Amino acid sequence: MSPYEVTRSALIPASPEEVFPLVDSFLEWTKWSPWENVDPELDRSYSGNDAGVGARYAWSGNRKAGSGNMEIVESDYPKSINVRLEFTKPFKAVNPTSFTFAPSDGGTLVTWRMTGENKGLAKVFGLFMNMDKFIGADFERGLAALSTAATAKKA
Repeated sequence: MSPYEVTRSALIPASPEEVFPLVDSFLEWTKWSPWENVDPELDRSYSGNDAGVGARYAWSGNRKAGSGNMEIVESDYPKSINVRLEFTKPFKAVNPTSFTFAPSDGGTLVTWRMTGENKGLAKVFGLFMNMDKFIGADFERGLAALSTAATAKKA
């Protein structure tokens, strides 16, 4: 097995109380997720709670978008959110994902972290592709879009 971790942080010019709801509800992810435009015909479904523990989101799309589901498994307003992220295509994987929201001068330091292990075909892929470089740029785009969404919400 080949474990990996991808972590990115950004200072968002809004309070934790303003940023947290944008992550705690999958309905809000369309405003900032870096993968929203990967497939214009992405099939999305929401179930469970609208926000917090028990909120669920599933997607299925083209080859680049793949398919999978997410569930919020821990939600500690306004400090942290833990998500169970499961990919079903193109590779099967479960990736624990977390967001933390720390008050900071000028706003909130948001840290997005995902861990996982490359197994099977994904392990072969992992030999040639650094997951931090592969996913890290997406996290950076997502955090920038989250900042835009949080500041637009304040306006």
